[in-house]
Amino acid sequence: MWTATLFTLLPEMFPGPLGQSLSGEGLRQKIWELQIEDIRNHGLGRHRAVDDTPAGGGPGMVIRADVLSASLDSVLDAADPRPRLLMSPRGRPLSQAQVKTWAQGPGLCIICGRFEGVDERVIAARGMQEVSIGDYILSGGEIPAMALLDACVRLLPGVMGKSASALEESFENNRLEYPQFTRPREWEGHAIPEILLSGDHAKIAKWRQAQSLELTKARRPDLLDKGDGQT
Repeated sequence: MWTATLFTLLPEMFPGPLGQSLSGEGLRQKIWELQIEDIRNHGLGRHRAVDDTPAGGGPGMVIRADVLSASLDSVLDAADPRPRLLMSPRGRPLSQAQVKTWAQGPGLCIICGRFEGVDERVIAARGMQEVSIGDYILSGGEIPAMALLDACVRLLPGVMGKSASALEESFENNRLEYPQFTRPREWEGHAIPEILLSGDHAKIAKWRQAQSLELTKARRPDLLDKGDGQT
């Protein structure tokens, strides 16, 4: 079973949205498993402290290496093959290609950062890969972890109703998805493009491919530099 283990200071945030829709149904069907570990269970002293002031000065607090390592080591061992990901704004940007790779593996271990970050020593010592979901700052790693897991879980066999759906979504073949339409045929004076009602599947496919390319050129030209993957 594909298993995600999350380390967080806010365990009450989970499963949250992951318990709904496709990912939630996958949980109920035991297609994947979500394990939540409260980092504060390994906090120090009466108040279970998990952080301290930054070495060298500066604002905020930093999650301690000894506390986080104790939390990780309580449930993980060196033989665990799952990648260890730290949700961090300085990490490598998350991509659909990486999501597909992780979805094909045994699962993930995800550490949700808080405060000013995590002591650098534990990041290196426990082999964490830092991952970012965008160039902006959130209060912690919990929401990014949810986004990452949702992206992975929906690709697991048996989660999505029609597996072909994933093949035509944005970022497949480095393209944005073509426009979608449905009933009514006309709405507020705007009609569905006639070609989509023609029944000519070859022409529809060609139209969709052209629309996908135009949208990508207009909105994400950077994707075109990666190669189109099309013939």
